[in-house]
Amino acid sequence: MGGQGPRPLVVLCETAAHAPPSDPGPGITAPEPGTVHLWYAPLADLRDRIGPYEELLDPVELDRMRRFRFDADRERFILGHGLLRTLLGRYLERDPSLIRMARGPFGKPYLERKTLRFNLSDTKDAVLIAFADGMELGADIETMTRDVDHVAVSEHYFTAPEIRAIAAAEHPKRHFLELWTRKEAVLKASGVGIMDDLRVLRVDAPRNSMFIDHEAFTAMAAPQYHVRSWHVGQDHLVSLAAPEAPTAVHLFRA
Repeated sequence: MGGQGPRPLVVLCETAAHAPPSDPGPGITAPEPGTVHLWYAPLADLRDRIGPYEELLDPVELDRMRRFRFDADRERFILGHGLLRTLLGRYLERDPSLIRMARGPFGKPYLERKTLRFNLSDTKDAVLIAFADGMELGADIETMTRDVDHVAVSEHYFTAPEIRAIAAAEHPKRHFLELWTRKEAVLKASGVGIMDDLRVLRVDAPRNSMFIDHEAFTAMAAPQYHVRSWHVGQDHLVSLAAPEAPTAVHLFRA
């Protein structure tokens, strides 16, 4: 995985837009090539499903769930992963509890011998899951009600141009969260998921060109990523990253 040295990366970003989720209807099928399905749900909408969802989880997921210290974290894990399995079952026309997932070197789950790709993200009060056919994805969701010192965090993790952009924004905290979700989405699309120094990744401009030298990120990242962001309702920001620009993105409410 190592030995490559620094290499270029381009991240193309679109300005965040407002997007109300739609009802998918009962006959929805797996996304066509080039199309992305984004599923969004506040946790409050899923709580009555927690029992059935927990029964869908495999032993690995149950072990991860039980390691959480707080009830709220366990609940969020069950609801997010139960919804993921339910949607996978719908797309694959299989029993959700029988679906087996492999995991990449940094824990990103995937389906062996299947072209369906997916990525799950959650925040304290909502969950987001992205699906595509044959296209690696990264998705991230954040809540505006999150208690965060955006000034201190941005000074530690963001580039100087990003910090200036946040300070000049009409709504600085909102813009901070937009950029944060973009960074997280790119890292998740690459399969790395977590990286200590987020300042190597710039996402504030429409076209961001940089050199990266983090060993795993250099080895696993695509040459470029296309990133789109949306405001969903009053409280949530979401971003989607993929190596190719999707031909269409459909946002559904689960």
